[in-house]
Amino acid sequence: MPRMEIELTSSREDGEWTWRAAGARQPKGSVQAGLVPNGSAVGDVLRVEFEQFMDGIEVTSVLPDKTERQAPELLEMLGSGRDEPLVTTRLAGKRNRRGGDGPSRGGDRRDGRGGGRRDGDRRGRQSDTPSNGKGRRPHSRGEDRPSGKADRNKNRKRSERHPKDHSTTEPQKPRVKRLRPRRTHRKAALAALPDDQQLLARILLRDGVPGVRTAIEAQNKASGSTGEPPIPAPLLLKLAERIHPSLRVADWRDRAEAALVGMDDIDLRDLRSVVVAAEQAARSEEDKALAEQIRIGLTARVDREHQAWLTDVGSALDEDRVVRALRLSSRPPKAGAPLPAPVMERLTSLAAAGLTAETSQDRWATVLDAVSLSPIHARVVPEGLPTEPSKELLAVVKRHSMSVPEIAKAFGIDPTPPPRARRGRSRS
Repeated sequence: MPRMEIELTSSREDGEWTWRAAGARQPKGSVQAGLVPNGSAVGDVLRVEFEQFMDGIEVTSVLPDKTERQAPELLEMLGSGRDEPLVTTRLAGKRNRRGGDGPSRGGDRRDGRGGGRRDGDRRGRQSDTPSNGKGRRPHSRGEDRPSGKADRNKNRKRSERHPKDHSTTEPQKPRVKRLRPRRTHRKAALAALPDDQQLLARILLRDGVPGVRTAIEAQNKASGSTGEPPIPAPLLLKLAERIHPSLRVADWRDRAEAALVGMDDIDLRDLRSVVVAAEQAARSEEDKALAEQIRIGLTARVDREHQAWLTDVGSALDEDRVVRALRLSSRPPKAGAPLPAPVMERLTSLAAAGLTAETSQDRWATVLDAVSLSPIHARVVPEGLPTEPSKELLAVVKRHSMSVPEIAKAFGIDPTPPPRARRGRSRS
């Protein structure tokens, strides 16, 4: 899914926002109010994902602010608890190529006979790497490979005594399916056009009317350098605007039929983009019925995933996996849906309990990063602060100071907004 940065320019009476590309006059458009975060204002720069269609750009989702990746939390290696030597060695005797003891088939070169190597010299030096009797090296240098049921049971018991801490790791989610529409209606719409208009229609399907305008300008520039007459731009643009609606409807029908078939497993962003595009493309009664069917299916799908999301957050809280619970809380399937009050209170108390004077500073930074993106970012009051915070931790606090102003003040840091994206030169 392509991404870009947009700047909010105004708010309409129906709740939608108008936008333009950050630092430029074009492209521009509107975005639904449900996708814009609460508290947004005119002039804010947002990172969004969008779909490019024939009639322009449609914003499908708003992404959270960029944050630097934190160093992973380190796990303490406890070992077996017994006082054992750190390195064990075992000397191996000389062995021939067949794995047995004694001289090799080539004989000993010390008496000047035989065609083999100097077993008393060169093979003596090679025996520093012990053999396992089959001409292969052991599991690691200087020790044998663990074998037998007793060793496996010993390793199993050791892992049970010291289980791994997965409090900051998340299970690998399966990759969601993206919308892959067939081109049945597009091909039919192209075939219905005269041959001299099909090239123009392909450009419209790929880049829309702005793409046609760009192609005409490039062609006329090339024609001017060679002395050829320019293409009549107004005539071609008028023709493109005339055939554009039928191509847009055909493209939407292909996407809508694919969305209806994959309603249960296609990415929600793709389903939302089909529903949004229906406002312009669905003109006939048949298309409107198809759009309504997709809209109903999308609503039911979002409700199911919202309930599953609440269950996942509750399970993470029951397992004391505060970082996972915080990160899950920041990604609700239903935009703008708040957490229930009891869940908010549990999440706030667990996050505060994870920020104490005894907490390691790496863990402090990890929890703080998750808190800054969660819906409880303004509620968390840490139970304690590190005695001597490191420069790395202070940098994390300063970066998230606008999201957690009270925590920033506790560290003596004034909330400061992050640096805004550098704007390019406006294009005329």
